[in-house]
Amino acid sequence: MLFLLPAGAALLVGLNAGLQLMGADAPLKLDRFPEIHGMLLVLGFVGTVIALERSVALGRAAGYLSPALLGLSGLFMISPLPLPVGKLVLLAGTIAMLLVYVPLWRRQRDNVVLIQVLGGVAAVGAAALWVRVPDVAVLLPFLIGFVVLTIAGERLELARIGITSPRAEPILTLLAFAMTISTVATLLWPAGGYPLFGLSLLAIVAWLAGYDAARKTIRGQGLPRYIAACLLAGYGWLAIAGVVLALHDRTLDGAAYDAVLHAVFLGFTISMIMAHASVILPAVLRKPLPYTELFWVPAVLLQASLLLRLGLGDAAGIHGAWVAGGVLNVISLLLFAVMAVWQATHPPKAVA
Repeated sequence: MLFLLPAGAALLVGLNAGLQLMGADAPLKLDRFPEIHGMLLVLGFVGTVIALERSVALGRAAGYLSPALLGLSGLFMISPLPLPVGKLVLLAGTIAMLLVYVPLWRRQRDNVVLIQVLGGVAAVGAAALWVRVPDVAVLLPFLIGFVVLTIAGERLELARIGITSPRAEPILTLLAFAMTISTVATLLWPAGGYPLFGLSLLAIVAWLAGYDAARKTIRGQGLPRYIAACLLAGYGWLAIAGVVLALHDRTLDGAAYDAVLHAVFLGFTISMIMAHASVILPAVLRKPLPYTELFWVPAVLLQASLLLRLGLGDAAGIHGAWVAGGVLNVISLLLFAVMAVWQATHPPKAVA
């Protein structure tokens, strides 16, 4: 639980920075916040959660260096310390996270681990570039590669029992390598790299949607249906990001950048977190997180607010819709966080 405290701080400050970027009424307004907004949320928050989950899977004390460093990097970034200090600690945290996969690979030479290693490489690339490149838009493919490949590996592991085709795992592994290569290409050859990156993203979405059991469990009830709905919604947002990326031949900016950024990191990543919270977090926290039907409220609000922000804001150019959607994005995340904490600390009493 201690490791999640700096991650929670990164989430709160990152959301605050998002409000500041939109010109909304943010509780705190500091010049540094807009610059660190994306890295705080992707590597400071999501990165810490992923690193903690991997450290628990490793089961060794040394593995917890990664979530500790990533969490500290977020605290350093929002502190009065010079920003390069936070950047260097962030880089150290991503390297430590990548090193956690070494014993995991030795323990089980598995496609799941290999795909997630490629995600870790992308995280190190993003953190290393950020030390010298202040424009997060240039780093966007690396950040996308980190979350998409890490989650794709997780979904492969969870869906494996229902996969009957012997070609499924090799195909996803090849697609993971294709995404990694195209990620580097966005730096060296943007005109070809961005379309290739977008196409590789679409191919991974097709694999996830095609082999994931969510298409069947969406017809179920309770937790399985909730998980399936979050997963399928996340795949939809990832597909939208893939299309936008495939149609560009340079670093994204303006509405396209905003749409891809939030389709991936809110529409896909947060939907995945909402979906897996009741399954993954208990293993990490050693504490149950009982499912409640009320989880649907922030999940639906997230999807509706993204439709407002991306559909009417980014696509139609309606500024008021863009701001309103962004504010509702923040509310949906905070609401889910509060509900999750409440469920974890107030489990339902057993009926005698």
